[in-house]
Amino acid sequence: MKTIGLIGGMSWESTAEYYRLLNEFTRDRLGGLHSARCVVYSVDFADIEQLQVQGRWAEAGDALAAAARSLEAAGADMVLICTNTMHKVADTVAAAVSVPLLHLADATAAAVRASGLRRVGLLGTAFTMEQDFYRGRLEAAGLVVTVPDAEGRALVHRVIYEELCRGTLREESRTAYREVIQTLVSAGAEGIILGCTEIELLIGPEDSPVPLFPTSRLHAEAAVTAALGAWHAPDAPSRPA
Repeated sequence: MKTIGLIGGMSWESTAEYYRLLNEFTRDRLGGLHSARCVVYSVDFADIEQLQVQGRWAEAGDALAAAARSLEAAGADMVLICTNTMHKVADTVAAAVSVPLLHLADATAAAVRASGLRRVGLLGTAFTMEQDFYRGRLEAAGLVVTVPDAEGRALVHRVIYEELCRGTLREESRTAYREVIQTLVSAGAEGIILGCTEIELLIGPEDSPVPLFPTSRLHAEAAVTAALGAWHAPDAPSRPA
């Protein structure tokens, strides 16, 4: 099995889920006492969050690129950024190492397309929902992506940073997320991408009338497949007009 390198800590709550999922998928594939070969570089999220807020993305990219180089030096055969938002600097990270970066949006798009769906709603941080670095990659893979309105985006973003990243799960927030999901479904979404790794701590299949696509789970599963064989994103169709 190849060694999986994880850039984590953004937040550590979801990175812990990545570690669990990688080991569960490996155990399920190989059986017995098998567990995943992986190395983790956990950054201080407080530092990264400040760079996000201040729009200092180049510095954030440099920080994650340094983490990626450390992982490669530690023996990683591939690198994962364990957060959707920080895929804004994915190109910087990929350029810093000679091993592949397994892009979270590619793993997610492949899973949506394999399900036969095309129109999806996207929940995540404001950066992920509003900027093109993530939505554009999904759309380039042939998906039609819808996000909540401004009020819904603000609510989803606030809950992520003020609650989920701090390990706080509130029933009121679960109810509010359900309402946002229903609005997206009413607008035509056939599935919902949980485009922030912490959202999976709050929302499960019982909270949505349409299929959910939990990105950390999909990312971890793709990583184990790659570590054991040769996962790659299918060729994308032409971007819809």
